[in-house]
Amino acid sequence: MKAPRRLKFVGLGLALVLATALGYGAYLLSRLAPIGTAYAAKTLCSGVYVAGRPAPDVIREDIVRGNHPLLRLITPSLDAQRRMATAAFLGLARRDAEFHAGLGCTLAIGTPAAAASAGSIADAAMSGAHPACSEDLSAGTPGPGVDASKLRAAVDWAFAEPDAAKLRRTRAVVVLHDGRIVAERYAPGFCAATPMPGWSMTKTVAAVLIGTLVRSGKLSVDQKGLLPEWRSAGDPRAEITLDELLRMTSGLHFTERYGDPGADVMLMLFERADGAGYAIDKPLDAVPGTRWQYSSGTSNILSRVIRRAVGGADQDYLAFPRRALFAPVRMRSAVIEPDASGTFVTSSYMYASARDWARLGQLLLQDGVWEGSRILPPGWVKYMAMLTPQSTRKDFGAHLWLKVSPPFNSLIVPPPKLPPDAFHAIGYEGQFVSVIPSRRLVVVRLGLSRGDHVWDHEAFLARLLDALPR
Repeated sequence: MKAPRRLKFVGLGLALVLATALGYGAYLLSRLAPIGTAYAAKTLCSGVYVAGRPAPDVIREDIVRGNHPLLRLITPSLDAQRRMATAAFLGLARRDAEFHAGLGCTLAIGTPAAAASAGSIADAAMSGAHPACSEDLSAGTPGPGVDASKLRAAVDWAFAEPDAAKLRRTRAVVVLHDGRIVAERYAPGFCAATPMPGWSMTKTVAAVLIGTLVRSGKLSVDQKGLLPEWRSAGDPRAEITLDELLRMTSGLHFTERYGDPGADVMLMLFERADGAGYAIDKPLDAVPGTRWQYSSGTSNILSRVIRRAVGGADQDYLAFPRRALFAPVRMRSAVIEPDASGTFVTSSYMYASARDWARLGQLLLQDGVWEGSRILPPGWVKYMAMLTPQSTRKDFGAHLWLKVSPPFNSLIVPPPKLPPDAFHAIGYEGQFVSVIPSRRLVVVRLGLSRGDHVWDHEAFLARLLDALPR
């Protein structure tokens, strides 16, 4: 009698484990599916209507290849007449992303009207129409003292695929030396006209836009009481300064875990109509100025700060990046995409051609001056590149990286030694604008490097530096 009873308990235990596993699986799918469909819809919309790429290529290369297995079960589609992308998971968890001229694509979270309220910028250069890229473009004219053979070998290395299990998937390289293009190459399907995502390089652009407002006297780095949501009696968030937001030492709670469907960064980007509002509502975890924590929420809070500083009508804010930065620097392809509330997602959603990303780097190299006109306050770039001592690896300034951060740093022993004045805008999947003032060098690398240490940016820069005069 004891053996059957024991077997009965074992069976009940297994049934409980199975039920728990199924329940957890259902919960996980319920969390992952809306995020996956939002990611797919947004990626397809921007890839087709902003970058001008064929939809099958975007679905195959950007959404599915090397990505989370769940994305294979998501069905993305286009409504060409409405310029909208849709994605659904087994017919459920549908998400839509809508294109607006001059503003790129916006996830329609809440109601379609919420996304449409962002409107469009009629006079913007971005219209969604781009010339087709039919060939691999290699360009650039090495100047005096440049070792053309080593330079070519360095660019060849960037596009090589020595490990089939760790594909670099480089899409664009532009190298500026002394303000001129000395090397340029694109992967098939991409060219000088193709806007490509910068992901978190957009954060650096946010700091540049803040700089234009500091120059005009509308903001100052020591300013407090930045938002009305933080001004109620006794709210300690009123003490957060603009400098602490730029240096990511605000002390605000925010979870930046990309593999966790419940993390703040995933909810903010893919499930909330107002990403900045979501981050603004977070409580303090630490006294402002005492702790460094990388946070995409902080960058979107800055977008709301920019919106309030610009003032005027919504159209004044939506036109601001082009008026203050893109037009003066001739970044004609550049667009920052808003969320459904009409606030720019300055944590993640800027598209620009590799040449326009290089123009941003050259502006920083030139201390914020472009063709004799000052865009940024004197010393603003130096301020951005000043170390935030609380940063974990002593590698962060004011929305600017002072070292190549993991997982794009080198594992070579000893690692390549870069000039100490180098700084970088860095984005997800290996997007880089690297500036080395002492070598008069700007390097743009764009790609789709998925996985840890697939792209070694320090090794790439070392190869380029070896080809250039000192």
